[in-house]
Amino acid sequence: MDRFEYIEARLFEGENYLKRDKNVKIYDGDDKTQFVDGEVVLTTHRILWGKPGDIPRGLVCLSLHLYYVFCIEEESGGVFGLGGPKRIILHLGPALPGKRPGPAVVSPFHFVKFSFKDGIDQAFYKALTDAVAAKVWERPTPMASPQSPLTATSPNASPKPSVMPVNSKIRSGIVGIERSIEEQHRQTDESITVAFQDLRKLMEKAKDMVAISKNISNKIRDKQGDISEDDTVRFKSYLMSLGIDDPVTRDAFRSDSDYYLGLAQQISDMMVAVLMDTGGIMSLADVWCRVNRARGLELISPEDLLNACKLLQTIGAPMSLRKFPSGACVLQLNSHQDEEIAKTTNELLEANGSLTPEKLSQIAKVSVLLARERLFTTERLGLACRDESIEGLAFYPNLFLREGL
Repeated sequence: MDRFEYIEARLFEGENYLKRDKNVKIYDGDDKTQFVDGEVVLTTHRILWGKPGDIPRGLVCLSLHLYYVFCIEEESGGVFGLGGPKRIILHLGPALPGKRPGPAVVSPFHFVKFSFKDGIDQAFYKALTDAVAAKVWERPTPMASPQSPLTATSPNASPKPSVMPVNSKIRSGIVGIERSIEEQHRQTDESITVAFQDLRKLMEKAKDMVAISKNISNKIRDKQGDISEDDTVRFKSYLMSLGIDDPVTRDAFRSDSDYYLGLAQQISDMMVAVLMDTGGIMSLADVWCRVNRARGLELISPEDLLNACKLLQTIGAPMSLRKFPSGACVLQLNSHQDEEIAKTTNELLEANGSLTPEKLSQIAKVSVLLARERLFTTERLGLACRDESIEGLAFYPNLFLREGL
């Protein structure tokens, strides 16, 4: 309701009367107001509302400029939408500065409703939509002689312009809004242009990266030149960082089993160097992140990764899927045996006196989950003792294995 103004019921210069209806109630958004059982008059510029008889006598009424309206809807007032449309919903733009006082200073809603007790007159609705679309207020106004207030009593009555001048502030406000919209469109176009330029640059870089990765792949595959085993491992790590240039996809295989076998082979090829750098073991969640990062846009689901890892032993891969008693799943090199894990962890226990999973995680640079499983493995092999207290979980060297105790 903050777009309405209290104004004397006179026509602007160049403004014409269009339609009239009665028994109309106004809603501020979805809230009821005190403006009920009134008479509404539609002109080429505004909607006027007042008590029956007030508008023809030129008394003060409510006025809503049509340039606020950017969308019009019909709403049924009956139960389950039965009984035909009863309300017209007007979606409004923000209130302009310099507006005359009205029934509300500010409103939380950006729409109003006109409720017609006897149903919406389709002729009135059509005249309203045509007036909003025509935007007569934006056209230059011809000179006219002073006339009397609104006195038309029928839709066929000839409208008469009045002495009320055109509000120059309103016109300047409209021009300001239009310029603001044009400036926003210009800025949006510039942003889109810059975004596409950046995208083209990224695509050019991506082509270079793919070319480099293919070149390295061919050298490793064909053993061209003097490439040592160390160079091969290093090249594979580079490939993993650049991304896989030909990721295995489901569309390239006739069945899921063939797809999982191909995916397992690709995981084996790319994860060897990674597992060697991380101590021979990695959680399946971290493996999933590494694989998807290398695959780019051809992402795989956790279920696909799990099914593929279950087939690693089938294809003779140097790694396998392992599930700890706690339920944690990891990818582990076949050379990475529990005895070696326990021995390395026991050496760290001896050097530090005691270890918690968090502390071992920082020392060994592994996740807390893997650090916890390493300590449990060391305990199962008898090289460590566990201490659980209110301070948390800690592991100590097994002193019973020392001579003289």
